[in-house]
Amino acid sequence: MDIFSEKTILTVSRLTALLRGVLEENFEQLWVQGEVSNLSYPSSGHCYFTLKDSGAQLRCVMFKNAVKNLKFRLTDGMALILRGRISVYDQRGEYQLICEYMEPAGIGALQTAFVQLKEKLAADGLFDESHKTSMPRFPRKIGVVTSPTGAAIHDIVNVLKRRFASLEVLLYPVRVQGEGAAVEIARAIDELNRMAGVDIVIVGRGGGSLEDLWAFNEEVVARAVYRSKIPIISAVGHETDWTICDFVADLRAPTPSAAAELVIASSDELRSQIGALSHRLRRSVETMLAAYDGRLQGLCRALHDPRTMLGHLAQRMDDLTGRLDMGLAAAVSRRRDRFERLQDALQYNNPQGIVYALRRRIELLSARAEHSLSQQLESVRQEFGDNAARLEVLSPLRTLARGYAIATHGSDGTVVTDAGSLTEGEQLLLKLYRGQARCRVESFETGKT
Repeated sequence: MDIFSEKTILTVSRLTALLRGVLEENFEQLWVQGEVSNLSYPSSGHCYFTLKDSGAQLRCVMFKNAVKNLKFRLTDGMALILRGRISVYDQRGEYQLICEYMEPAGIGALQTAFVQLKEKLAADGLFDESHKTSMPRFPRKIGVVTSPTGAAIHDIVNVLKRRFASLEVLLYPVRVQGEGAAVEIARAIDELNRMAGVDIVIVGRGGGSLEDLWAFNEEVVARAVYRSKIPIISAVGHETDWTICDFVADLRAPTPSAAAELVIASSDELRSQIGALSHRLRRSVETMLAAYDGRLQGLCRALHDPRTMLGHLAQRMDDLTGRLDMGLAAAVSRRRDRFERLQDALQYNNPQGIVYALRRRIELLSARAEHSLSQQLESVRQEFGDNAARLEVLSPLRTLARGYAIATHGSDGTVVTDAGSLTEGEQLLLKLYRGQARCRVESFETGKT
């Protein structure tokens, strides 16, 4: 159908479907590089984000099945290289990249996953030295978690049989690489912990690439190693290979053979150690017996003459008796001196003397207070008499007694001192020595005194 040669009217859905077909047919497999933004993980398990650079941006989706195969955790700002195909999301009319594979730009996906998981487990405390336990010195049964067909189990068994032939080795066969290997390894560790008599567990395999060793970098294996009650030796790869299992294990061996050597000392080494200990024990016993022999000889010499032994004992008893007498005398003297000091202190602080002194002080203060009060009363009485005499001299009554009178105006009661203030017919009040009289002014004369 040629939609451009004639007027063909399309629905939005039809046009979108045509565009999707064109894009999917021409961009079926491509690689894109950019930076992650707007990352989201909804409950569906799919992953949505935007891939951008300095000039443009592209919506991306990674469906649940592909997300489960990711070896690392996506974060905003991460630079990625993606492989996928272009399609159109009809409901929004937007084209998007459906991602099938991705890896960090500039660093491998597995290495990024290794670093991320290591940081997470370190924060959770799985690498703490306080959690690690020491290896038993003389184990009897060794559990080995590895492939039954690999070189690791043969190396471990050969070394253990050579060093200590009677040691029991229990193999728990697992896959050591590929999908599902990590779950088998974790299950084997848990099963060995439920078995009785296993003293040490060796977990490992021979060397290989990072992808080959990846089962030992899975979190499920790290968690199983951490919760193991049996001490675990991690022996994965070669000396330069490090896995998450190495960091969590109680002890890390550079190779499976080295792990077997760390389990127990060889029988020759143990015989040498036993020989050295036996020699030290023999020397110690010989020294002890020589000391006892010397004491025994001394006792035998003393027993030849019992009177000598008795004399020594009597002499020691006299010595102890004298020391006892001296000690008792010194103790009695110290007690007597202390008693006398306490008696003097009690006599000095006798309450009867203190009460007597306080009573004398009260009597003295009472006498002084009584004398002081008498003096103050006499002084007040004398001062009162003097003031009374002065008042008597200055009293107007004495003047009135000599025949004088005090005239006051009848209107306002003021004292008349000037005849000029009088008026004829005015009523006056005369105050006499005894009593008073009312009179009227008939006439008056003004003049000098």
